[in-house]
Amino acid sequence: MRIAVINSGSSSLKFKLFDMDTKEVLDSELREHIGEDGAEYATHKEALESIAVDFESIDAVGHRVVHGGESFSESILIDARVEEGIEKLIPLAPLHNPANLEGIKALREKIGNTPQVAVFDTAFHASLPKEAYIYALPYEMYEKHKVRRYGFHGTSHSFVMKVAAKKLQKDVSEINLITLHLGNGASACAIKNGKSIDTSMGFTPLEGLVMGSRSGDLDPAILLFMQRELMLSVDEVDTMLNKKSGLLGICQENDLRKIIKSEEKHAKLALSIMIRRVQKYIGSYMALLGNVDALVFTGGIGENSEYVREKILDSTLFQSLKVLVIQTDEELEIANQTLLTIEKKV
Repeated sequence: MRIAVINSGSSSLKFKLFDMDTKEVLDSELREHIGEDGAEYATHKEALESIAVDFESIDAVGHRVVHGGESFSESILIDARVEEGIEKLIPLAPLHNPANLEGIKALREKIGNTPQVAVFDTAFHASLPKEAYIYALPYEMYEKHKVRRYGFHGTSHSFVMKVAAKKLQKDVSEINLITLHLGNGASACAIKNGKSIDTSMGFTPLEGLVMGSRSGDLDPAILLFMQRELMLSVDEVDTMLNKKSGLLGICQENDLRKIIKSEEKHAKLALSIMIRRVQKYIGSYMALLGNVDALVFTGGIGENSEYVREKILDSTLFQSLKVLVIQTDEELEIANQTLLTIEKKV
């Protein structure tokens, strides 16, 4: 079976084609700067048209969809109702869900009735207990507006969990892990008996660890201060927290390789803050899980920076932890979930 995976970003489109019998990648394409001034492609549809693949030979397509809210707790075959549900969730992911939906609609024109499956970043965290996902706000904020922790990077945490279980020769349903997806975007996840029970990203991907340009956890009153005392608009605050904070905000650099090599004091400070935040999450997740079978590093930084891993693990509390470094493959996980979803319907 040949399954294509589509990841439609706000201004990009990633395409991979898998032979599911061998898990071989038959084709891999990337289109960037879609819709930007002077770009080669004005829409995701145009970007798809540029991919020289025999779409009639494709048996199914899996789409990455960032936000499934409470409506979608697992991968699902796409129909009109599912498209409508993804559209209703746009307020929770205004940059990503519209692009995800555009990719779905554009591909339908090329493949007709070939099955399409939506695989949600948030779905793996649908198992969070209520005490983990409810914020200590007036309860009507959850009831009326669905303000809660959703969590992200679910396909990555799910993929490395399964690989870790094989390496440890344990059934997924019996494994306890702390998984760290460390990249320009970063998140931690506590996995108990194969289920996500806590994760660092929250209502949006802004919460949690210190990231390349995102602040991660902070006192919410800071936002009020910036608006009231500094006269910043909502959009200005949003831009600062998501695009001008994190490592970039502290030392004017978000390339961790350069930060590690730098002797500049703010670079050293930025690195220390990032590492300390990760250590805090590991410690708290150890308390939640009790027994931890392994600590798993993944993502661009987690997989490739031995220096960062050593700094994070520089604590007597963590010396007893088994440590695994696993290369994530979110596209393969989407392809696998697409195949499982189709087989359930047969």
